[in-house]
Amino acid sequence: MLEIKVKTFQQLTTQELYDLLQLRSEIFVVEQDCVYQDIDGKDQKSLHVIGFKSNKIVAYTRVFKSGDYFNYASIGRVAVVKNERQYKYGYDIMKASIEAIKNHFNETKIKISAQVYLKKFYTNLGFKVIGDEYLEDDIPHIAMIKD
Repeated sequence: MLEIKVKTFQQLTTQELYDLLQLRSEIFVVEQDCVYQDIDGKDQKSLHVIGFKSNKIVAYTRVFKSGDYFNYASIGRVAVVKNERQYKYGYDIMKASIEAIKNHFNETKIKISAQVYLKKFYTNLGFKVIGDEYLEDDIPHIAMIKD
């Protein structure tokens, strides 16, 4: 069972910050073999949606209110530990992120920049493709909106 917590940057413990940055690096830099600047100065203005299992971070996103990243609220850095993906924690953390946007920002329209191979995953959560594919850090992406 996943225990989900929503925290501001200031509410994160040093250990939580270390663990979530380690998870992001493990997935977005090492697993996807993509050299990019993960620590981008945006963590301080986002809410961090963290999924814990046995007190370890196994799922994560960061969410923004409209205007802080896109014109609409947004969700990014969606990550689930590789050996925990069979439990569908991606859906759990995304649903919690959508709720966090509604509860903390009073917004329902959400824009994401999704990796193309995850289009079906996000479509199943109610997102619709807008525009054409583009490269972000040499990985094919697509913009998607949820009303």
